[in-house]
Amino acid sequence: MKIVVLDDYQRVARDLAPFDSLPGVEVEVLHEHIAGLDELAAALRGAEVVVAMRERTPFRAGTFDRLPDLRLLVTTGMANAAIDLRAAAAHGVTVTGTTMSGSAKSSNTTELTWALILACLRHVVSEDRALRDGRWQTTVGTDLAGSTLGVLGLGRLGAQVARIGQAFDMRVLAWSQNLTPDRAAEAGATWVPKDELFATADVLTVHLKLSDRTTGLVGAAELAAMKPTAILVNTSRGPIVDENALVTALTTGTIAGAGLDVYDTEPLPAGHPLRDAPNTVLLPHLGYVTERAYRSMYEQIVENIAAWQTGSPLRVLTA
Repeated sequence: MKIVVLDDYQRVARDLAPFDSLPGVEVEVLHEHIAGLDELAAALRGAEVVVAMRERTPFRAGTFDRLPDLRLLVTTGMANAAIDLRAAAAHGVTVTGTTMSGSAKSSNTTELTWALILACLRHVVSEDRALRDGRWQTTVGTDLAGSTLGVLGLGRLGAQVARIGQAFDMRVLAWSQNLTPDRAAEAGATWVPKDELFATADVLTVHLKLSDRTTGLVGAAELAAMKPTAILVNTSRGPIVDENALVTALTTGTIAGAGLDVYDTEPLPAGHPLRDAPNTVLLPHLGYVTERAYRSMYEQIVENIAAWQTGSPLRVLTA
């Protein structure tokens, strides 16, 4: 049985996944992202099992048409918007996922959110570069204590971010389409209307799931409503924020800066205007990329393959 692992950017799959526990398998690990369908079909030719890392590689109906040998698609996470589950089922492909439970259900994305917030407000990246160039103290930072944290989406991650904001003595406000004042209070936040959230926050951080109703939720009007001294942080999904509107807001000084870990297209294309946007800290979707999380995911990937081989697949995803 041939297994192909996609998008192993850090070259860790063979070390973290116990593939040697699977008898009679051939494992191929691909380290570079494959964007074109023709190239992807060629790379996956003959593979019965494909391992997809998050939403890096889309699997639509046309993709399954080109992969007649594919029988099992394993994705990290228990949801993957890049996989058409109905098309998979129509082509006889089982799709399984991995959970983030127990010790692996960490605050990795929450921690990275705060890394971005602090990097933006204390100009960590630009000051590091300045010091290496021989300059000393070129910026003035912004205090967290006494400022306002706006949390867009107060689920598990948003609530974690809110609690840390409180530890920094920040005033914490929150809004999402289904959030209630009582639920916000449980997380130590104050519910406010959406327009007030954007107008009041000194730091606006996004923690929503990507869906039809959240795509483009942060657009030109929302950015224009923000303080010119405020920053936007997005560690959720790129399309929630209108990238063109964000680039304009950054270049015109509508907002003071942004910390981003996610983008409409990943990897972020060469020449993308965000690469040259001022006052930004850009990371390559590292929110969940920690050794503990990766080890848990890869161990479950092998568990899923072994269970599927016995006819009793685990963690099956259905439309």
